[in-house]
Amino acid sequence: QVQLVESGGGLVQAGGSLRLSCAASGTIFSINAMGWYRQAPGKQRELVALSTSGDTTNYADSVKDRFTISRDNAKNTVYLQMNSLKPEDTAVYYCNAQGVKTWRHGRENMYWGQGTQVTVSS
Repeated sequence: QVQLVESGGGLVQAGGSLRLSCAASGTIFSINAMGWYRQAPGKQRELVALSTSGDTTNYADSVKDRFTISRDNAKNTVYLQMNSLKPEDTAVYYCNAQGVKTWRHGRENMYWGQGTQVTVSS
């Protein structure tokens, strides 16, 4: 079984910074993509940033130039550096791993972390 464990959420004032971390553990052969989604109260879960195994990164327009995703493939870990935070960034942030194989010829699965709260005060 594969687990994603997030850390780094919290309360910060507008304009501040936070860094989220997510480590995947368990029997892992390969991971295609790792990234972050968020869900604010009353809203649908949305993509924040995604990093693929080919070093391609995708960002939501609302976080471009403020957030940076990075990945340590050797540690199966993904980070999200969030700068210039705004109150509208307040949400539960979920780590996501896609195309996870537990062995070379196994099927690909997707996993989610438990979520970490990020609250930005004005």
